[in-house]
Amino acid sequence: MSVHPLIEDLSLDNLLTSAIARTNGLSNFGNGNYRESLQALLDALASEAELSQTGQYLLRERLVGQLVNRLVIEDYLSRYPEIVQIPIDDPLVIVGLPRTGTTMLQRTLAVDPRFYSAAWWETRFPAPLADETLALPAKRIALAKAEVDMMAQAIPQILSIHPLDAMLCDEEFMLMEHSFMCAMDAYVNVPSYTRWLDQQDQRPVYTQLKKMLQFLQWQKQQRGEPAGQRWLLKAPQHLHTLDLLLDVFPQAQVILTHREPAQTIPSMASMAHTLWQMYSDNPDPKAAGGQWNSRMARGIRHTMQVRDQSTAGRFLDINFADTVSQPMQVLKKVYAFANLPFTQQAQADARDWLSQNSREKRASHDYSLERFGLNEQQMAQDYSEYRARHLCVKH
Repeated sequence: MSVHPLIEDLSLDNLLTSAIARTNGLSNFGNGNYRESLQALLDALASEAELSQTGQYLLRERLVGQLVNRLVIEDYLSRYPEIVQIPIDDPLVIVGLPRTGTTMLQRTLAVDPRFYSAAWWETRFPAPLADETLALPAKRIALAKAEVDMMAQAIPQILSIHPLDAMLCDEEFMLMEHSFMCAMDAYVNVPSYTRWLDQQDQRPVYTQLKKMLQFLQWQKQQRGEPAGQRWLLKAPQHLHTLDLLLDVFPQAQVILTHREPAQTIPSMASMAHTLWQMYSDNPDPKAAGGQWNSRMARGIRHTMQVRDQSTAGRFLDINFADTVSQPMQVLKKVYAFANLPFTQQAQADARDWLSQNSREKRASHDYSLERFGLNEQQMAQDYSEYRARHLCVKH
């Protein structure tokens, strides 16, 4: 068999037909405007993304895989209607600019079995495969590990930016992608799609996310995993749509993580540009920088507005420097905020995790504003209100 099968046309009908064929004729993709959203993405991919042949193959597989997941999930929900009765109203959600210590905080908290969390393999392959049992998702785990290994070989610098591990908890971004209304500029250069997205009602992102979390929790029960008390979520994507998250998850609590944007934005641009290299031969670092800066500035403004309109006790501020220098004190604050006792066992488990997973164990990640077409004047203009509110006062 050749490395890449015949690369087929990236058209809506082709993708839908392929997904139906791979699921032996399942045809219910669920609710939401997934067709319109996918078409908007495909138009941008064709006109702007400059996909390489490998990139076209990888992206087609990703999109068909997401459609397959939708079909399989809807099939399970029709056969096990109790899944959508699982209450998920009160997740603890870590939200902040990328590179603000969110992964470290999430993974340290996730050691506590009182939190439900999704491992990278679960977010990448949330639906059982045809030849798997619910109790033993071995094939999905193997596929996830192989994909992480492939990414580490293709773009080794990714590991210094984000510590990928198929078995560790990760953000729900890949679940949110199943609505086809998500930040695809993390992978490819599609500015027209991003502009389209900003004009849409993105509620389907969160209704689909809730359904998928219910399905993941149900699968955990089938595997005999210990029952948690609430979900632990984390994704910078929520900065843009925090109002919808709080509406769909009415008892959610939000941890806002803070760090100087002049450090976080070029780091995020570096990660996006690194991922773009998987799908396109010559992606422009300045395009990645400009797009990610404007998106993040917009998201920060939205989040500050939502916070101003929210009730007291809904948000907790955590500074990146504190997460790095005094993680146990930060965790103590988080547990008090979440109204969970920080037990001796939880403290011991957190200390063990931190001792084995310090930032120093990863390669350093080098980046600059200038490489991505940015400068301090732009940062001052775009983040003046955020800096004044969150970075120039002691917490």
